Amino acid sequence: MTRLADLAELVRAPAALSVPGDVLSGAAAAGALGPRTPALAGASVLLYWAGMAANDWADRRLDAVERPERPIPSGRVRPSVALGVASGLTAAGLAVATAAGGRRAAAVALPLAATIWGYDLRAKNTAAGPAVMAACRGLDVLLGASGGRVVRALPAALTVAAHTWTVTALSRREVTGADRRLPGLTLAGTALIALATPARPTPSATGSGRSGAGRAARLGEFVPAVLAAGYVARYGRAQARVLADPSPGRVRAAVGAGITGLPALQGALTARAGARLLGLAVAGAAPLGRRLARLISPT
Repeated sequence: MTRLADLAELVRAPAALSVPGDVLSGAAAAGALGPRTPALAGASVLLYWAGMAANDWADRRLDAVERPERPIPSGRVRPSVALGVASGLTAAGLAVATAAGGRRAAAVALPLAATIWGYDLRAKNTAAGPAVMAACRGLDVLLGASGGRVVRALPAALTVAAHTWTVTALSRREVTGADRRLPGLTLAGTALIALATPARPTPSATGSGRSGAGRAARLGEFVPAVLAAGYVARYGRAQARVLADPSPGRVRAAVGAGITGLPALQGALTARAGARLLGLAVAGAAPLGRRLARLISPT
């Protein structure tokens, strides 16, 4: 009988803490934060878990050689169970997204689900793999924006997609290690992302310089920059270690830092859109994700 702990490992359950921030940053940018947003975030988590289960099902033969400790090759989860979990979570995610956001949300959730499965079954081991995974995350941001002015969320979607490209490109070298060109490229990308993220003034950054509200607004302008700095400090440092020693262990650590550090970037994007307290809350998932990653690997 399959244990709940084995299923949690199959879907990389703690890594899902990096997912709701996609929807929240998209909703904040599009002016669509509201009572439907939590349900859309829940749908995003379900689709993420589906993708993790489908990934292990598709990689079961490769994992038997490279990662025999994973749930399927170790015999703790049968392949048919993993495929059933992936299919069921996909259906549930689409149903929740449609129920919460109607046709507009479904119009994003369907291509998102298709892209997730396309990555797992076809694109992952091709040159297009990092770009396809980046598209998954970009669409996830737009899922949150589906109830508002979607075009306003495009910069946030592209930012999260660019970050995802760096993590995915590194993840392809978790077993073999990387040459120094790859971490040099991803580190440069991460630095550019962090510099660009807080660049746009938030809509609420107004007010008299002498008033308390004005002072609070000016202080609030620093929130995106502080969160972006925290993001680049952790993820960038991990990539710098890979640059110095591109061994498989260092690469895996950098990938883990990219996954667990994403909420800080999402928080910066959310705060940049004017939802500063929500941005801080989103970023607060990062340390929790790091603690949980010690129990269940996010990669």
